[in-house]
Amino acid sequence: MWAGVIPAVTTKFTEDDRLDHAEMERCFSVQIDAGCDGIIVAGSLGEGPMLSHDEKIEVFRTARKVAGSRPVLMTVNEAATREAASLARRAAKEGADGLMIVPSPIYHTNPKETVDALKAVASAGGLPVMIYSNRIAYRVDVTVDDMEELARDDLFVAIKESSDDIRRSTEIINRFGDRFDLFTGVDNLAFEALSVGAVGWVAGLVVAFPRETVAIYQLMKQGRREEALAIYRWFRPLLDLDVSTYLVQNIKLAEVHAIGSSDRVRMPRQPLSGERRAAVEEIIKAAIAVRPELPKF
Repeated sequence: MWAGVIPAVTTKFTEDDRLDHAEMERCFSVQIDAGCDGIIVAGSLGEGPMLSHDEKIEVFRTARKVAGSRPVLMTVNEAATREAASLARRAAKEGADGLMIVPSPIYHTNPKETVDALKAVASAGGLPVMIYSNRIAYRVDVTVDDMEELARDDLFVAIKESSDDIRRSTEIINRFGDRFDLFTGVDNLAFEALSVGAVGWVAGLVVAFPRETVAIYQLMKQGRREEALAIYRWFRPLLDLDVSTYLVQNIKLAEVHAIGSSDRVRMPRQPLSGERRAAVEEIIKAAIAVRPELPKF
């Protein structure tokens, strides 16, 4: 149902901490113009936990305006299942193409609680669901056994695999075949995941470097592995910025240098400063200085 490069977009703010819809529209258009296959809003990179439900709906509307016929998914990452179900219903009414559901980021559910909560949110929205499995960030592992139970529900159609263990991708394919659309959700494991059968990439650094991200995916899809690998090797220092406590600030700083956007974030986050900012800027500038010429595909 879903495949390709789907950016987990950043949320843009004005100087007085309001949503900057004009800048989001511009940045989202950069993604679509580069050939991305959809948009996911209000995820971890989109500072979803820092947004109210009303703000999430507003960001969704801006993405929907830009995406055209491409799918736009709402991330549901609320602490309480009741609030998650409420957002799922609102997203459905707004015309979302699907939901990316995260287990409660506050309460660390056991397997039964995890499955029951995911089913409750999916049922409330009635939309196709991408399961977000990220045991590193959220300390809840949606295991392959959990997926077995969720596979009985037709609403669950895709998995964003972010366990940080590349073996999990093969385990999912071995267990389920093509029952789920398997996406990699870890930027610096993307080439490896696409090599073993992932059909898509929920990407982060794509918001700053969309054409390179799309090129890697398309070249892999066409079997042009060595060309994709050359770009990926150039990209790796940048992709490593996604695997960090400061991924939001890192990637927004990359947007500053690559597409001329801002790195404003919502508190308690603050933009990078001092030695950390200098180190990240050195990585970004070094990569931009030797940015590869992309092959046609």
